[in-house]
Amino acid sequence: MRTKILALLRQDPGSYISGEEVSRHLAVSRTAVWKHIQVLKQDGYDIEAHSRLGYRLCGAPDLLLPEEIGSRLTTKIFGQRIHYLPSVSSTNTDAKRLATDGCPEGLIVVAEEQIGGRGRLSRGWFSPFGKGIWLSLVLRPPFSPQEAPKCTMLAAVAVNKAIRRVTGVACGIKWPNDILCDDKKLVGILTEMTAEMDAINYVVIGMGINVNVAAADFPPDLQASATSLAIAAGHPWSRLELLTAILEEIEKIYQLTIERGFAPVLDEWRAESVTLGRMVDVFGVGRKFSGVAIDIADDGALLVETESGLERVVAGDVSIRAQKKEG
Repeated sequence: MRTKILALLRQDPGSYISGEEVSRHLAVSRTAVWKHIQVLKQDGYDIEAHSRLGYRLCGAPDLLLPEEIGSRLTTKIFGQRIHYLPSVSSTNTDAKRLATDGCPEGLIVVAEEQIGGRGRLSRGWFSPFGKGIWLSLVLRPPFSPQEAPKCTMLAAVAVNKAIRRVTGVACGIKWPNDILCDDKKLVGILTEMTAEMDAINYVVIGMGINVNVAAADFPPDLQASATSLAIAAGHPWSRLELLTAILEEIEKIYQLTIERGFAPVLDEWRAESVTLGRMVDVFGVGRKFSGVAIDIADDGALLVETESGLERVVAGDVSIRAQKKEG
């Protein structure tokens, strides 16, 4: 209902719309309209009320509220159900709980901050209030459990495309789940799954996107390795615009994967990779080796050419060596 009220207020920006007209459009009482307006004001919307003229929207909060997301989305499934929290330990934790309870595919959990954000290998993820997109998406893909890495890779391709589309910032995909800008981490993706022997129950894709985080905001131990879109471009970006673009790109690529298989996603991943062709150090369980990342296999494994032969990397930590500057 509040989303519909906001849509009416936005139809003629700067103009008033009477409470009677709103109630007639939505087939509710004027008292119900007034109550919804009060809730919107509590959420941070600047709505001016005039006894004779009605209501006018003067400003919206810089928050990832469901009403704001819903008013911009063009997706059919992803983001049609939104679980919003100002603060949360981890959006993935909440998304897994909702998925276990039977929530529909496409539900998203979005928060203004995470106080216990998680990355791969049990690492933390810095998630300050109002400065990034801290998002988890629930999927119920018709893949086998062995094909679950596809979800991480298609998400990386989609997020990378959305960032380029909205901001124009040059970025690329680092195997298996990061997006880098100037060799610094811009985005982290954490995929978690619950499955039976031959079927996936659900997949949760968690995404942490550093949008408007300033260099001084990062903790000292991250300042040399992390960046944000605001740092890269020199000015802030609309989190809402980027969030809706991400959901649109993921839905498009996810449906493409279901219909045509994984080959098109792999081709796009290769084209956007900042890992392939680079010297890498691989830290696996009980072993370490180095070599040149030459390709990615059909199952998502990274192929590394070492002095002793070809190595398949399916798990572990991959560090890209800095490129030597000429001159």
